Amino acid sequence: MEKCFKSAEGLDNNDISSPRLPQSKSYLKITSLPYLCSNGNKISSENIVDFMKHIDLFENIQLATKPRIIKASPKSDTTIIWFNIWDNQNGSIAKLLINHSFNLG
Repeated sequence: MEKCFKSAEGLDNNDISSPRLPQSKSYLKITSLPYLCSNGNKISSENIVDFMKHIDLFENIQLATKPRIIKASPKSDTTIIWFNIWDNQNGSIAKLLINHSFNLG
């Protein structure tokens, strides 16, 4: 099949990747993270992505979108982080993350 596409007129061979299994998105959340960073600034999506890069649990995880940060309640000092990851059809990558805890800081 790949050869058929690569021989089609007007397509660049470098633009066609090798075949792979279909992917879907899994939607997950992280609860009880502090609303403020150690420097006193509000936590940002960039902070979350940086944290995830340094945690072994997220080693082979590909984010589908940037994380969304929601304050748990107006008077709370914690947040809920919603994030989407690329997963396979049966959700096996999400299953590796669900109900696991980790420490930040």
